[in-house]
Amino acid sequence: MDENVYMSEVAKVNRPIPGQSLTSDPDNPAPYERPPQFTNVHEATMYLWDFVTEDSTYVALMTGISKGVPVMSITQVILFNEFQQGKWNPDLMLMLAEPLAYMLIALAERLDLDIKIDNDEEEGDIFGIEMEEKKLEQLRNSEIPQGFITKEMATEMKNLPSLLEPTVEEEVTEEEKAPAQPSLMAQPEGQ
Repeated sequence: MDENVYMSEVAKVNRPIPGQSLTSDPDNPAPYERPPQFTNVHEATMYLWDFVTEDSTYVALMTGISKGVPVMSITQVILFNEFQQGKWNPDLMLMLAEPLAYMLIALAERLDLDIKIDNDEEEGDIFGIEMEEKKLEQLRNSEIPQGFITKEMATEMKNLPSLLEPTVEEEVTEEEKAPAQPSLMAQPEGQ
């Protein structure tokens, strides 16, 4: 291949220029350029548990799983998003993939949801790194190893809402609702 053709093809790739990170403003670094908030797996795991069991997050995650979104895809999105916000470094992010996946599986099993672990075309990959076959098989069989879900987590899971339970908005009766405002486009009354 001609060197000029090669260089023009390489130049088309949208990537940072070597050394570009050294030109960032040191007084205003991006969140992921600062020291991470979590450096301990246990503390980060408890943070993730609190995050995935927040009411709005929990309902969104379980709705996604019920619609066939793979657990490993959700895991990657959550972990990478929190990495970008400076919660942990890339090494800890990779260590948190398995605990987070088991948390999501446990929450989905509680609701008897059909769980899809991974995409068929990205079988066994998380962040481009292939998982051990034994661990992947455990995930697929929903075998949650001892210690991934603590007693406190199991207790909290019992208090989480079911997707089948009516929400607060659905429990409000018609009489309790405020009268509807007339449309601005409606014909005035008395004409």
